[in-house]
Amino acid sequence: MIHSKTAPSGMAVTPHHLASESALAVLREGGDAIEAIVAAAATIAVVYPHMNGLGGDGFWLIVPPDGDPIALDASGAAGSLANIAFYQGAEKIPHRGAKAALTVAGTVSGWAGALALSSGKLPLSRLLADATGYAREGFPVTDSQAAATRSKVHELADLPGFTDLFMPDGDVPPTGSRFIQPDLADTLSQLARHGLDSFYRGALAEKMAAEMSRLGMPITLTDLHQHQVKRRMPLRLRHDMGDIFNTPPPTQGVVSLAILGITNQLDMAQASEVQTLHRIVEATRLAFDLRDRHITDRRHMQQEAQSLLDPQRLAMMASQIDDARAMPGAEGKGPGDTVWMGVIDKNGLAVSFIQSIYHEFGSGVVLPGTGIVWQNRGAAFSLDPTHLLALAPGKQPFHTLNPAAARLKDGRTLVYGSMGGDGQPQTQAAIFTRYVMQGMPLQQCVTAPRWLLGRTWGESSDSLKLEGRFPQSTFDALSALGHQLEKLPDFSEAVGHAGAIVRHASGMLEGASDPRSDGSAAGF
Repeated sequence: MIHSKTAPSGMAVTPHHLASESALAVLREGGDAIEAIVAAAATIAVVYPHMNGLGGDGFWLIVPPDGDPIALDASGAAGSLANIAFYQGAEKIPHRGAKAALTVAGTVSGWAGALALSSGKLPLSRLLADATGYAREGFPVTDSQAAATRSKVHELADLPGFTDLFMPDGDVPPTGSRFIQPDLADTLSQLARHGLDSFYRGALAEKMAAEMSRLGMPITLTDLHQHQVKRRMPLRLRHDMGDIFNTPPPTQGVVSLAILGITNQLDMAQASEVQTLHRIVEATRLAFDLRDRHITDRRHMQQEAQSLLDPQRLAMMASQIDDARAMPGAEGKGPGDTVWMGVIDKNGLAVSFIQSIYHEFGSGVVLPGTGIVWQNRGAAFSLDPTHLLALAPGKQPFHTLNPAAARLKDGRTLVYGSMGGDGQPQTQAAIFTRYVMQGMPLQQCVTAPRWLLGRTWGESSDSLKLEGRFPQSTFDALSALGHQLEKLPDFSEAVGHAGAIVRHASGMLEGASDPRSDGSAAGF
């Protein structure tokens, strides 16, 4: 049998077991869920360096036991030098190199902003201690890191600092070998001594800005000085089963909520596996269209994001779904290597958190002397000045990132999410539908075969991709409905690293982690 982990006093789920243990240790020492996430976020920035890091962005969904949830937008804007003229002669923004590293890294500001809301008392040095130790002393390379390095070395090897950090002996470090990051350890030590704000306003910021200028990145010291984490009101979907929350623009949180709002009009509780997949995929096509017409930097939106979840609009969209036929394809935004993490503490404070450098290894640029790999999230901008996502200095790029949470009518609180670009809303829909609507056990929901409508790395196909563990009858039935299908491996990273934690009405906690990752659910 596949079982969830259960515990009475605290639960953490992350896609790397060392990060889960960092969170759990903080909870054991009396820290709250926010402090535990900061510790886990720092650790996973070290031990999953191809997926996330200090040079990336983050989003928080904080759900207190009572009162309104809080969203934190810890994503950075395009640098002041990043205008369309900066890319003169290019058809699109490159995905690698200094010109791809065009937005301020926001995640460290999110750690600071969240800690300002924490009731915990642990010092920052304690929260960063595990991460600093793993950076300085090393940790075993995962299969995921080794595979990502092998598959991308041809496009990254010549970028500043990449080979020195990720191929220190001139070759891809094998799975299980010790991987050390002394410069990153020094950076974390600096942050512990001088505070997280020193990333943006202090000696570390000055050092980073000087290296950015030397490398030709369009970010300045002033851009770092001006960056601030933003506190937002989460988007809310009033569902038959309770209230579901997600993050507002520039994230695609509206997509995740729209899918569940559309399928809420259908009888998902009694749906067969084929009906479940077909309806969610069709709702995804409709939600992607909504996203592509409206979602950008909130200051540039023509319609308020919450209004896109109007019940009448969602009911109209649901009426377009035909159980007997698939719609024409919708174009995806592409994949994204990311980490989702969740923690719920003994007092019922729940956090759903996501951190990313966008593509694996981000821009591939390592700032000299810092160990920081800078994100390439700005590649989501368009160089067409008339486009919804047109590049402009100080504008936030579109984000696929969106952590989710729910308060169910039966008293349960749920935090859940996944990595995976286009796949994040689909995986969220799979977990919520299977667990909440269909009564599938939590770990089974996460382990069960999943799908992806959209693109995987290096592929332009927007086909419907299914893990190979689905029975052939499911492939045949979906194909008969008109879906263009591709088969993935039985357990594929393409469908993301998912996770979930439930706080039951009794106060007992239940956690599930994804066997596709290196993670764990850890509780006490």
